[in-house]
Amino acid sequence: VDLFRMNCELLATCTALGYLEGDTYHKEADCLESVKDLIRYLRHEDDSRDVRQQLGAGQIVQNDLLPIIIQHGQDKALFDACIRLMVNLTQPAMLCFGKVPDDPVFRHHFLQVTSHLQAYKEAFASEKVFGILSEILYNLLQLDWEQRQEEDNLLIERILLLVRNVLHVPADPCEEKKVDDDASIHDRLLWAIHMSGFDDLVKFLASAQSEQQWSMHVLEIISLMFRDQTPEALVSAGQARSAEEKQRDSQELEALRQKEHAAKRSRTFQRGTRHSRFGGSYVIQGLKSIGDKDVIYHRNIHDFKNYTHDVGKAVRRVPKKNRQAQECKDKRRSALNVRLFLREFCVDFLENCYNRLMYLVKESLIREQTQQHDETYYLWALSFFMAFNRGNGFRADLVSETMSIRAFHFIERNITNYYEMILTDRKEATSWSRRMHLALKAYQELLLTVNEMDRSQDESIRHSSNVIKSNIFYLMEYREIFLTLLRKFDETKQPHSYLKDLVESTHLFLRMLERFCKGRRNLIVQKKKVKRRRSRGDKKPSAAETSPEALAETWKIVEEELKTAGFQLSESLMESIVPFDATSETPLEEQRTEAMVRVQDSLLARLGPEALGLLRAAREVWPEGDVFGSADVEPEEELELLKQILHATLPKPVVEDEDDFNFLDFIKKFASPNIMRPYLLLLRSYSKNTPHTNHCIARMLHRVAVDLKMDALLFQLSVFNLFNKILSDPAAAAYKELVTFAKYVLNHFFSLAAQNDKAYVELLFWKNVGAAREMTEGYSKEGEGKKPTWTEEEEEELRKLYEEHRHSEVPDIVETLLPLLSNSSRPRRQVVMQLVHMGLVDNAKELKKQKKGTQIVLWTEEQEQELEMLYEEYKDSDDVLGNILKKVTAKRSRARVVDKLLSMGLVSERRELYKRRSRSAKGKSAGKGMTEEEFLEGLTQGYPDDSVDRDDEDEGDDECEESEEEEDQEQEKSQNGGRRSQGLHSPVERRADVGTMVLSLQQEGLSGPMLWLQNCLNKTAEDRKKDGLSQAVPLVPLTEENEDAMDNKSFRKLLRKLGIRGPANEQEIFWRIPANITPSQLHSAAAEDDSRDPTGESQGNEEKEEEEEEKEKEEKEKEKEVVSGEQRVQALRALLLSRKRKHHTSEHTGMCGSFMFCTLSQMTAVNYSSVTSQEKTSTKRSRNRVLDDDDDEENGIVLLEISVLKCLFDKITGHTAKKV
Repeated sequence: VDLFRMNCELLATCTALGYLEGDTYHKEADCLESVKDLIRYLRHEDDSRDVRQQLGAGQIVQNDLLPIIIQHGQDKALFDACIRLMVNLTQPAMLCFGKVPDDPVFRHHFLQVTSHLQAYKEAFASEKVFGILSEILYNLLQLDWEQRQEEDNLLIERILLLVRNVLHVPADPCEEKKVDDDASIHDRLLWAIHMSGFDDLVKFLASAQSEQQWSMHVLEIISLMFRDQTPEALVSAGQARSAEEKQRDSQELEALRQKEHAAKRSRTFQRGTRHSRFGGSYVIQGLKSIGDKDVIYHRNIHDFKNYTHDVGKAVRRVPKKNRQAQECKDKRRSALNVRLFLREFCVDFLENCYNRLMYLVKESLIREQTQQHDETYYLWALSFFMAFNRGNGFRADLVSETMSIRAFHFIERNITNYYEMILTDRKEATSWSRRMHLALKAYQELLLTVNEMDRSQDESIRHSSNVIKSNIFYLMEYREIFLTLLRKFDETKQPHSYLKDLVESTHLFLRMLERFCKGRRNLIVQKKKVKRRRSRGDKKPSAAETSPEALAETWKIVEEELKTAGFQLSESLMESIVPFDATSETPLEEQRTEAMVRVQDSLLARLGPEALGLLRAAREVWPEGDVFGSADVEPEEELELLKQILHATLPKPVVEDEDDFNFLDFIKKFASPNIMRPYLLLLRSYSKNTPHTNHCIARMLHRVAVDLKMDALLFQLSVFNLFNKILSDPAAAAYKELVTFAKYVLNHFFSLAAQNDKAYVELLFWKNVGAAREMTEGYSKEGEGKKPTWTEEEEEELRKLYEEHRHSEVPDIVETLLPLLSNSSRPRRQVVMQLVHMGLVDNAKELKKQKKGTQIVLWTEEQEQELEMLYEEYKDSDDVLGNILKKVTAKRSRARVVDKLLSMGLVSERRELYKRRSRSAKGKSAGKGMTEEEFLEGLTQGYPDDSVDRDDEDEGDDECEESEEEEDQEQEKSQNGGRRSQGLHSPVERRADVGTMVLSLQQEGLSGPMLWLQNCLNKTAEDRKKDGLSQAVPLVPLTEENEDAMDNKSFRKLLRKLGIRGPANEQEIFWRIPANITPSQLHSAAAEDDSRDPTGESQGNEEKEEEEEEKEKEEKEKEKEVVSGEQRVQALRALLLSRKRKHHTSEHTGMCGSFMFCTLSQMTAVNYSSVTSQEKTSTKRSRNRVLDDDDDEENGIVLLEISVLKCLFDKITGHTAKKV
């Protein structure tokens, strides 16, 4: 159907509505039925929205529907039907198509629908239309709840939706080429709303007690009304400019004037006194051309300094994924009368509606009674109206609802969620980035309001400000949120305006924190727990008061004290004892355990009456189960119960670590290249930045370079190039702070370059703190401090201890020796290397620590090409994989090579790499017709030669750990193959095991990550219940504590126990909750992930686990005996190794024997089976690799020229170069 020709049925239906004659509309008899038919047609339109487009082209809204509701509004049924139809027709195009279509045909349909919506918006900009809407809405709101019918509520909601849809229509930039202070279509629409009194009805709906169900619709309408406005523009509407604004404008004009004069001078210098026909040619010394000769310059010599080799080259196209994020549209200044009306609206809204409306919306968001992404309206309203309140005579009581710790927590949680979605939902990363920017603006406004409260004359307001600041400075998540956001900044997803707000917010937070610390001698803050591993030999010594003799003496004293008092307690003591805190967020079960621990602590402190009072008070709070005794308990029974509590082993509550806060130590966290790059990226646009933004950048760079004395972090070529632009800017006088700082850094660099001849080379690289310190203080010599000295007495002690324990059946002899040495501070590595040096062991690999780990091994482009060439060469051989492993340069495991061949598409299945056996080989494999060398070659096929073994112990450890983890996973797969389909179906069988693991992790200080894991499981279960769909959900750790937990071996083991799978391949980064786990299984897993009482059951479980482990060890030893083979095979292998040793000894006389010699027992213990496990990737290192932007491309383009540095030096010292 041609969209420009209306369908005959639609045309007949539209004709049956009526006709417009002059200003009078004559409706037909079938007008109501025709409107209902149009609604029915819209319900069955196709994907191109043909019906909607045809009705828009026929101007059905402008010529029929609007005249009907204006002139025939008394017909309630017809009015209701027309409102229903217009709500459908004004629906946003984004909702009609789901997203902006990529297909050109559907993109055309999308633009057509948008153009019709813009025509509707222009038609609605009439006082008559909003007059009738206001009248109908006013009459409906006058009805009491008893008189109001369901149809009336539906009509109220449809009117609000219609106004929201019309306000949502975007402006057409091609048609509305308006300047500031001119009335646009949106301004005319707002003026019609004001003149009709509809804005008063909106304020009534926001403040009325009985109309709270419309709170979300009202907030959407208000946010769309102020879409193009800024709080600062509304505050200053109708008021004279302040002296500060006049000064700022004069500074901007002065900077522009200086740039214009500089441009004129440069043009004057470029024009010579004579004509340029005989300009001549010049040779530029020191600048090479394509060949070995210097460049010949044929242009005017006045433009010589701007010469570059890049002139005439095609600009390289930046890939779409690497382009900078686009900014949102700029704000415009509306007409003065509109701004004055909106200013009065803001004043009335703050005084009468803001606190109540924001409370209702917040409650709806918490209870999830709203639609998706509705929290963005709340975040916008918080930042906009609090900013308006600050500018319009700050009053704290007007915004008291959103000025609390709950508001900080709500915004911080949304920022974390938005960042998580940016990583996972990459297709919609731009939308999530905008929402994250909105949340950051709200967080910034909260800080600005707290800062404004500090200046208040009211002491109670200042006290409230101190309470809020003490909370946000104490908690780590509020204190380090800006560090995380700066570290994770990505210019391809987050726009320049986001970085500007982030830098300004960080500056404000640090300034408030610094002022807060100066007024106090010491500030106690929450700190992150540092988990320190204890060696197996170290055992925690038991306290003196917990020994049996001490407990018996303590109980004797307590018993005598209670009997003397006759088990009677004073009233003051009973009133002061409170075992239960109703305001605490701690669950009841945990508070009950804490009460029991408090009773025990009182007994240990020999405070008998207090312990008895706690026991009785806790019995009243928790009477169920007679945990604290029955209600009619006798004093003797209470005494026996107290004795049991004293001798019981109770779990101590985990107390958050606290520490004294040092502001300078906190600033040191910003001294990192990942933090400096966003600041320097923003500094590139210094000429477009506001003076406040440039001040924030300069202040942070000053903190790092001057306060911390780490100016070497800024010794980088791209930074110096930026400083050169600032110093040579004609308007440099307007950037005095930046100019002064640039000269300071360059002075320090040139003074350092006179002492360190490698300083110019260091300019090519970004440096961390260690590299910067070496650059300034001197480089450490290779091997310095790495070889600890051992005295003769220590060597003799180590030899004796090793001889005593070498035949003991301990799993790790090094761990046994460490606590027995006189110098117990020596690390494990030193002891191992000394044992090898003394000849007590042949190789450090014999003493490897039995642990599991991973090593990220990346394939370079050359290695991939080599692998492809080797595959093409040996793909027709009998053993493709074996030949590749022999010839490949970079030695890797079989599993990694197989995975790489599959990912490169060289093979489609693993079976293609299996060893092929021909008929002629059968006889050889049986030993017939086969020489000794061929048989030995077949035995050792796939073994790496000893001569290529790496002597780096760290690499060896990592590879060993990785192979062990792969073998462990393969063994799990083989053992659990039959029950893998069960997943989490048998939680009862695994409850004891999981409970023990959870308890051990909590004792290690991983309570926070455990709670995070439990919340993720519950949230995923609820989402799957709600949506009915199941897909793999990644576990994204956002805090450093959770990232460290994901690297913990025990924590990953718990994840596998719960059915959570690790990264499947190189494309995946995070662990994922599989799609085949049902919500009930997730809930049960979350329940298992809870803490348990370690008494009783845990000991029995540990004994069972030890028995199971001993059985498994016996089975493995039997399997190893079977796999080891006959003695003939072992002897032949030993013979081959001895031949190799002789061969290598003859060719390489200087080769270390430790790489050649291997005992027969070592060779038989080697696992010859190919482990086909997938490559795992560390989450933390992968995320850092994705999010870090090292500016390598820019460093490669910029050339290090001594002349540029000479010019910078001359600008600082004031000298002028006379010659090029």
